Amino acid sequence: MSYIHVVTSTSESLVYGISGNPQLSQKDIFMSLWGVLVCCARLSPDVNANKNSLLEKHMDALFTRLKNAAPNNGDEQSIIAMAASWLGRACPIVPHYQSNMSKPQTAFRDQLQSCIPSLKIEAERSLNSLPPVDLLLPDHNIIIEIQGPSHCVCGDFKTRNGSTLLKIALLQKAGFEVIEVPVNTLLNPDSIKRCIDQIKTRVNIPPQGHGSVI
Repeated sequence: MSYIHVVTSTSESLVYGISGNPQLSQKDIFMSLWGVLVCCARLSPDVNANKNSLLEKHMDALFTRLKNAAPNNGDEQSIIAMAASWLGRACPIVPHYQSNMSKPQTAFRDQLQSCIPSLKIEAERSLNSLPPVDLLLPDHNIIIEIQGPSHCVCGDFKTRNGSTLLKIALLQKAGFEVIEVPVNTLLNPDSIKRCIDQIKTRVNIPPQGHGSVI
C-alpha cells in the first residue's frame, strides 16, 4: 500500500470517529474541520476527486454542524469560509480579515508595476470570502503570493505549511492561477527579473533582455 493510501485511510478513520461524535464541543468541531480541510489540500494533487469524496463528505457534515454557529474569533470565521469555498457552498458569514501589506510585498508590487505600467494590480484583496491574497492581476485571473519563512515548515522555503497549502489549493480550486514567489528570491536582482519575466509570459508580454522564465 502506498504512502498516500495509508495517509488517506488513516485520515478517513479518524475523521469518521470525529464527525460522528455528537458530544463534540464547538471548538472541537472547528479544529476537526480545519484538519479535514488541510488533509484534503495535501491529498488533492496526489489522488483523484473520487478518493477525496469520503473526506469531503465528512467535511460537509462538520460544516453543517457549524453553519449556524457564531464564530468566536477571526480564525473560526476563516475556517467556515474556507470550508464553504471548498464545498462550493454559500458562505453563511462575512469574515473580517486584517489587511497587512508587508515590505517585500510592497517592493515587488512597485517593481512589477514599474516594469509593466499598464498592468492592473490589486493588493490584499479577499476573493470568495477567503483570506486576502498578496497581489491580484484581475485582468488575467492571476494571483501572486510572496511566501516568507512563516509560510513554510521550519522556514526552509521547501515545504509549505498547512495554512499556506490550503490557501493555494482553494485559490486554484476557484479557478485562479497562483504564482508563488519565495521572499528569499527577492534579495537577488537576477531572481527578481526572472520572476517578472515569468509574469510577463503569463500576461502575454515578451520578456526583455536575456532573463529566463522560471
